[in-house]
Amino acid sequence: MSLFRRLLAVSSAAALLLSACAAESSEEVQPIGAILDSEIDITFDASGTSASLTVDTNIPVACAVIFGTDDTYGSIAVDNDMQGGAHHDHGPVLSGLLPDTEYQYILQGSDAAGTLYRSEPLTFRTPPASADVVDATIGNNVAVDGSVVAVSSEFSDAFGAANAIDGDTSTQWSTSGDGDNAFIEIDLGQIHLITAVAFRTRQMTDGTAITETFTLQIDGETLGSYTTGPEPVVLDQAISGRLVRIDAEATTGENTGATEIEIYATQ
Repeated sequence: MSLFRRLLAVSSAAALLLSACAAESSEEVQPIGAILDSEIDITFDASGTSASLTVDTNIPVACAVIFGTDDTYGSIAVDNDMQGGAHHDHGPVLSGLLPDTEYQYILQGSDAAGTLYRSEPLTFRTPPASADVVDATIGNNVAVDGSVVAVSSEFSDAFGAANAIDGDTSTQWSTSGDGDNAFIEIDLGQIHLITAVAFRTRQMTDGTAITETFTLQIDGETLGSYTTGPEPVVLDQAISGRLVRIDAEATTGENTGATEIEIYATQ
């Protein structure tokens, strides 16, 4: 056989192999609509900088969201599940968003057999930042410069208490089943004139781990109760202090904690 014919035979075999691999790969990618058990719901933070995507699937999968301002994407959010692995209820948090901006995203999940379920490119638009959140009169969030000095418990290193003051709502502090007994103490590093506090509760998709109200201590002076949420709770009057303790008051139990705690001060 001539060299040309040998090369042609090798090229043809390689083409057939690549074609077979491509066909096999395409068979493993299925439309995600085949396993969705609910509509995709996206809830935005009032700041317009983060969003929670919730969706249920009829089989357990490990879920991820690829997102960005164009079709190059560039960011990914995964299920923040306590145990990891595949499950039915999904709630990845998309962080680092820009307010009043359109995003493209792809939702995908992989099952234990290796089948990838994937959506077509979808879009959402973040809301403009709420004027209630961007309020210069309450000052700056000084918790990000503080440190956690005491905590009721931590579920694991991945859910450590420092996550509650890192300025990133995609990370979480979770207790190990403390429920209403959860607490965290934050040393701000110096005395500040504290004006407002925001407690962004973590929650599981089964309805547990939600902190509804909390109490506040500033250098031993107890205040509250206050309602959790993304918007800061403005104190009746500014209080000078350095050590801030937050105690869960009313919760739905189990692994309570926070995606972020913000402590605002004007000086």
